[in-house]
Amino acid sequence: MADTKLDFVHSFKDARKKWRHVFRRKGQKRVTLQTGSKQLVLTPELMDAYFALVEKTGGAIPVGEIGASRTKAGTVDALAVALYKHDVFTKALAKDTQDTWRRIIDNFRTFETPGGRRYGENRIATIRQKSITAFLEGKTANAQKNNLKAVRFLIRFAISQGELAHDPTESIATLKKAGPKSIGHMTWLEPQIAQYREHHKLGTVARVAIELLLNIASRRYDAHLIGDQHIRNGQLVWRPHKTQRSTGKLLAIKIMPELQAALDALPKAARADGVLTLLVNDYGRPFASAAAFGNKFADWCVAAGLKSVLCDDGRTRNYRAHGLRKAACKQLAHAGCTAPEIMAVSGHATLAQVQVYIDEVEQERMAAAAMEKRAAAAIKPATSSG
Repeated sequence: MADTKLDFVHSFKDARKKWRHVFRRKGQKRVTLQTGSKQLVLTPELMDAYFALVEKTGGAIPVGEIGASRTKAGTVDALAVALYKHDVFTKALAKDTQDTWRRIIDNFRTFETPGGRRYGENRIATIRQKSITAFLEGKTANAQKNNLKAVRFLIRFAISQGELAHDPTESIATLKKAGPKSIGHMTWLEPQIAQYREHHKLGTVARVAIELLLNIASRRYDAHLIGDQHIRNGQLVWRPHKTQRSTGKLLAIKIMPELQAALDALPKAARADGVLTLLVNDYGRPFASAAAFGNKFADWCVAAGLKSVLCDDGRTRNYRAHGLRKAACKQLAHAGCTAPEIMAVSGHATLAQVQVYIDEVEQERMAAAAMEKRAAAAIKPATSSG
């Protein structure tokens, strides 16, 4: 049985001296959730009903806030509630990271011991390595890695607050992914870029999209937000979203002729009045999110006839926006740019991240040079002897 109470749930004895747990919210009809036991038993069925009522009567409440004012001090539940309100979570982490890690931490809190007790009810000081490994068990290698990051963040917050003396996650090793290492998003090659351009002519938003992504090697998140306000003296000037909380780096990239031609050819009617973003949807409005832009770009790739490809790591991939970021970096490497020069365009945080593209190009160049030498050696006339 859980000691933690739920917001809007009131427990009392009715006229027949029977314990009753009722969902009661101002202006809404009362609903009995459970009867009989003095303590509210947090079964999966009850929680489903509870969250449905919360949603129906005024909107969902984040799991981390439910019962926040009455959560037992010293428990994992209380630690999570404190974390969600602390600057290290609300200000130091990006919104997407907050949402992802909150879900993971809440899953950790609701994970049950063999005896049926939620981890969230346990005292922080009782958390051991086996508790965390049990939570990770059965998950894929990637899921284990991501879940461990979030739980480790929670544990280290507990240490910083003096709630825990040591980190039980230190010696936990997650599964290693079986098979070949993933190559990540597929890098576009020149034939595919030409095929896309051939289908999406100048004067279309689809053409602006590929030229923008290639020009500044941007992530799709930045691309869907960049607008007229970022154009200054023939340059695009903006701060990449991913590094706003770390380096805060400001990028200023020259607008190349290919992008300028695409922008000049786009009819004014393509963008609704007052819209500043360079990329817009079919209604001339800004894309609602980076994902929405990514989905539209995928449609443009399909329309251009770009087919799925079986990659070296055994996975089948499609041509997507992020692959153009990689293509742009590789184009810069082919042009002889140094790692710092590529970083100045792409906004990567470390030299190692862009050295990969330089190494790929150098391998191609050295292999080509080696084969030329081999061919030249093969046609030399044999030296006569005697």
